[in-house]
Amino acid sequence: MQLSSRSFRNNGVIPGRCAFAVKDPVHHLRLSENRNPELHWRGVPEGTRSLVLLCTDGDAPNPKPEGINTEGVTLAASLPRGEFVHWVMVDIPPQTREIAEGACSQGVIPHGKRNPPGPPGSRQGVNDYTAWFAGDKDMAGPYFGYDGPCPPWNDRRVHHYRFQLIATDLERCPVDGEFTAADVRKALENHVLASASLVGRYTLNPALRLR
Repeated sequence: MQLSSRSFRNNGVIPGRCAFAVKDPVHHLRLSENRNPELHWRGVPEGTRSLVLLCTDGDAPNPKPEGINTEGVTLAASLPRGEFVHWVMVDIPPQTREIAEGACSQGVIPHGKRNPPGPPGSRQGVNDYTAWFAGDKDMAGPYFGYDGPCPPWNDRRVHHYRFQLIATDLERCPVDGEFTAADVRKALENHVLASASLVGRYTLNPALRLR
């Protein structure tokens, strides 16, 4: 399979309109349009009964260090890193070939989207903003569907966002409720027919310039 986007090229820069936040010269960041990027694909193998879509940031500081988004503090590029999940979607019909920009997410929704739109029959799980905003009275809630990049503005490492499309032999992925990427990966064991990936880069650090 091959996965592509009209919103950004592979290994290119994710546009600010597809991010959770953009740079701000006064406040470091401000909330953005948070539109899901356009995605399209080809080469879905014969026998595919459903598709799964994941988006993950593999450069998130982990464990979460002190000093994130703190004036006078810089997060070193050498800090230990882990995964931050931005999107989980299952049960995408196998005949689907495209998701339009903004079709599944537009704007930042405090407390999270409850029933985000998607291809007919598809279902979306929770992303890691659910845990990130836990305890924040203004933002806490289950964040279903896509929510875009918002890396720490004082991070010296450029973050890479991997969109992964997975062809499966499952008509329905056996996950329910507030399911996570980990739940989906476990459910897909021995059911993957093919996969394809697309990577975009993003930063909120004004000292880092991306092209």
